[in-house]
Amino acid sequence: MAKLTFKTDLCKGCGLCVNACPKNVLKLSQDKINKKGHHPVEAVNEKDCIACAFCATMCPDCIIKVER
Repeated sequence: MAKLTFKTDLCKGCGLCVNACPKNVLKLSQDKINKKGHHPVEAVNEKDCIACAFCATMCPDCIIKVER
């Protein structure tokens, strides 16, 4: 199983990572707001992650780390 970590304080909530995920593991938080005033990304189905790292590749701010 993959391990996902996020630098949520740097996330600008663009959603590119959410759209890139083939397994619908990610979503933008509805109840959290980071220091920048955005809803950061979070993993909702981390057990379904296949560690493809499409999310990390798409993130323009490099806030996602995918480990196997």
